[in-house]
Amino acid sequence: MLKFHLTALSSNKKTGPIPVSTSSAQLCPATCTLKDVCYAKSGPLAIHWRKVSSGERGVNWPDFLVQINQLPHGQFWRHNQAGDIYKPGSLIGARALEDLTAANRGRKGYTYTHHELTPRTIQALKVATANGFTVNASTETETAADSAVAHGLRTVLVVTAAAAKRGWHWLTAGGNKVIVCPADRFKGMNCNKCRLCQSRPQNIIIAFIAHSSSKAKVEQLLSGG
Repeated sequence: MLKFHLTALSSNKKTGPIPVSTSSAQLCPATCTLKDVCYAKSGPLAIHWRKVSSGERGVNWPDFLVQINQLPHGQFWRHNQAGDIYKPGSLIGARALEDLTAANRGRKGYTYTHHELTPRTIQALKVATANGFTVNASTETETAADSAVAHGLRTVLVVTAAAAKRGWHWLTAGGNKVIVCPADRFKGMNCNKCRLCQSRPQNIIIAFIAHSSSKAKVEQLLSGG
């Protein structure tokens, strides 16, 4: 059975002291390019994620929705520090995302997804974002990022450290502005202070520099190795 765990106050320096959730690893799509080198597979988060995935920790989906609905009005929170949303291109997955968006109403939730951007998936992500629950399409190339933006999605991009050295921001071939995650740029910055992943103009792409113990492997994949 799939489990979902809500940490009321994250101790992660990058997110800051906000609620964060973790979902069963079974929800991660096979299409995710970085699935085998995911940052969440190392460090303390990996231990927690394994316990959620095994069912040792967490609650079922209906109870998780209740937890989200009970967060304070206006609460900024991140869904899935590890894991993904359930197949948003399917009828069941789209409905699950609608239910999460409804539970989030009046709050400021956001997340990321590596699901393939089929027409049905794109529509589901756009509806959620338009209704206050921002779903960022995760990409690994500027071409893919430009395509996601062209489809009306909020978009993030994983980049190598070398790519980021060209400057903290640049324009893609499609004319979209890429901004390297402020938490990677400024000391003391975190998600709670920044909040761009939850609310920003559509044509701004947030770039995350490859990190974690698998950084070298991630950079190799990004470089086409």
